[in-house]
Amino acid sequence: MSDSASPSDGVTRRDFLDLVTWSTLAVGAGAIAWPLIDQMNPSADVLALSSIEVDIAPIAVGGAVTVKWRGKPVFIRHRTEEEISEAGAVSLNELRDPQTDAERVVKPEWLIVVGVCTHLGCVPLGNKPGEPRGDYGGYFCPCHGSHYDTAARIRKGPAPLNLAVPTYAFLTDTSVRIG
Repeated sequence: MSDSASPSDGVTRRDFLDLVTWSTLAVGAGAIAWPLIDQMNPSADVLALSSIEVDIAPIAVGGAVTVKWRGKPVFIRHRTEEEISEAGAVSLNELRDPQTDAERVVKPEWLIVVGVCTHLGCVPLGNKPGEPRGDYGGYFCPCHGSHYDTAARIRKGPAPLNLAVPTYAFLTDTSVRIG
């Protein structure tokens, strides 16, 4: 008997065996590669930390809270009309890292920033009652003397950048999702 399936179509038994062999190898490679690639996805505990929801209803005007997000402190401040006015009146020429107040907030009465100094990663003061708030009424990093204004923009000291603004969205008037 000959090695061909049919003399007229030119397909041999060897062609069929090659197809089966290569298909088996491809499926086997995929079966090995999938777990290796899948293990690089973030774990469930990391995904849970990627965003948080915060109830901001209890924060009185002029008050603030600190929450933890991705292992960092986030300052949420309910600003007074005076703080909003001060932040809006600053000329961009006076700022080392020029950003308007409107670029840093979604709603003017709420300032939400990552509470990590951009100089060496210290946690600035000024988010709790009675803490020093620096020369510009915002935040003060006592480690190296960085002063931030009421929009958390660097005004004085060694810090090169403003306090970072995380991605956030207001879900309702009384809750915000950070991340």
